[in-house]
Amino acid sequence: MGLKDDARMFHFTELSIEEQRAYKGNFCLSLFFLIHQTVNLPNFSEYITSPEVNLILAIQAYQEAIHSQSYATILESVVDSDERMEIYYFWRDNEILLKRNTYIGQIYQDFIDTPTDENFFRGIVANFLLESLYFYNGFAFFDTLTDNGKMQATGRMIAYIRRDELTHISIFANIIREMKKEFPSIYNEKTIIDMMKIAVDQEIEWGEHILGNKILGINALTTSEYTKWLANKRLATIQIAPLYPDAITNPYKHLDRLQDTNADKGNFFETTVVNYTQSSSLKGSWDF
Repeated sequence: MGLKDDARMFHFTELSIEEQRAYKGNFCLSLFFLIHQTVNLPNFSEYITSPEVNLILAIQAYQEAIHSQSYATILESVVDSDERMEIYYFWRDNEILLKRNTYIGQIYQDFIDTPTDENFFRGIVANFLLESLYFYNGFAFFDTLTDNGKMQATGRMIAYIRRDELTHISIFANIIREMKKEFPSIYNEKTIIDMMKIAVDQEIEWGEHILGNKILGINALTTSEYTKWLANKRLATIQIAPLYPDAITNPYKHLDRLQDTNADKGNFFETTVVNYTQSSSLKGSWDF
């Protein structure tokens, strides 16, 4: 099945109103953050002296641009032009989305305006949070649609993108760990914890708002449980104790079974995707 099949499914009521709304809302969220990352990663590279790390960040910026193009191509294939404009500018009129976009955007702007050590560190942490937390309830939604036999091509593209995002988590987790060892005067664990708490609250609020309780396989409770479980997991990668001791279970583990039926995906949440190269995404058909 390709994006043309997704388009037919989207327009001929095989998706509920709630699923259509969540589909469009999560693309708006992802596109906004991806554009910001693509533009701002070079700003941080100017203050990193390791050529290896700068090379990795350049590769990441390239991948983020590919992701943005991929999302735009999905939207151009699936939704009508008037709906696309609604998606691109949804953040302007949605108070919850505007608040979270403003929060991350201001951190980037603070560093551009005043490139102090503190603002640099906050920017690095913001990138870590974007890669490791902010996208993932959206991923869970798209994976849930796929699990329910809907929007299969979109689900495959999201899986390809998630593979790259997992490498980006490793990049920024390593940067933070190295900063702790080499620049203890810049490293601030309280900043990480405070920003993680804000990110968790924002992600839960957005997830409950855009996903709600009317989508099969996902609800406000699983959104909260998953976000807190994931926050603990991400903090562990940078050697910080869990913020949510009771969040010890991934409520979406049932989605792992799809790795047995779709070799392109692998584990939905924590493993890699195979049979994907970025060069192939730039040529030929976009009908995944």
